[in-house]
Amino acid sequence: MNNKGITLAVVGIIIFVLVLLGNPFYILYEGEQAVITMFGKPRGKPVLEAGLKLKVPFVEKVNKFEKRILEWDGYATEIPTNDKRFIWVDTTARWRIKDPLKFFKSVYSEKIAQSRLDGIIDAAVRDIVMSHNLIEIVRSSNRVLEESDDLQQKKEFIDEGALDEIRVGRDKMREQIIENARDTVPQYGIELIDMRIKRINYLEKDRKAVYARMIAERKREAEKYRSEGRGILAEIEGKTDKELKGIRSEAYKRAQGIKGEADAKSTKIYADAYNKDPEFYSFLKTLETYTVTVDENTTVILTTDGDYFQYLKEISPHKSSR
Repeated sequence: MNNKGITLAVVGIIIFVLVLLGNPFYILYEGEQAVITMFGKPRGKPVLEAGLKLKVPFVEKVNKFEKRILEWDGYATEIPTNDKRFIWVDTTARWRIKDPLKFFKSVYSEKIAQSRLDGIIDAAVRDIVMSHNLIEIVRSSNRVLEESDDLQQKKEFIDEGALDEIRVGRDKMREQIIENARDTVPQYGIELIDMRIKRINYLEKDRKAVYARMIAERKREAEKYRSEGRGILAEIEGKTDKELKGIRSEAYKRAQGIKGEADAKSTKIYADAYNKDPEFYSFLKTLETYTVTVDENTTVILTTDGDYFQYLKEISPHKSSR
């Protein structure tokens, strides 16, 4: 091999080593997307498919971004409502990088994107909350009012402040906030997927009044259920009393019938016994009278000619001496 061949081989080896040192390969995993830059400027279209990729060593740089849904968690913010009530609103959202090239050009990193979302979502929340009364963001429906069929009760609920009627509600306000924020975020290559209000806290001066209203609302609703329960109870007790009286009446009727049949049978037995031996029957009835009318503390004065004494006269002296 001549010197020229050796030189070319050495140069080739050096170039190969330099290429390897420059790392011409990169791996893009599932859930990742990338923007290739050359000297800091984007080159070509974003890389969206996962796999083993090639790049120009030393001059091209791979900027990877998440393709999956990301979390945004804001800070609790003090906001005045339309009816001059100050509340703390704590929100959270979910977003993703929809256009990595635009994302790279506008915000470059997730940290800066989170900062942009802080301003966008907080502004949207503030605009919607400030344009509505406190009750609108606290509740989502007029369920208690809709369930009541009593117009007077509905009027009392509202007049007493125990249950104000809402026209928008928390859910629709959340939808308005998302809609307003979605109009702004596309310029950063971001898609806002959803936003939720995690927590609403009241200032100390308003907290007692709000809790009192909530307690009054629950008490009114509980009293409505109690009233309905008492009505059902009275209806059940009325039916029970009616059925009980019917049962007692039927039982009394049957008992009187049985007693009548028993009295008739006993009268017939007495009559039959009397007809068989009137004298013996009279004797037994007299003895029954003695047991009922005379006891050890009774003194009876009778004539020997009285009917009551007739059986005593027939007792022989030798039996009485016993």
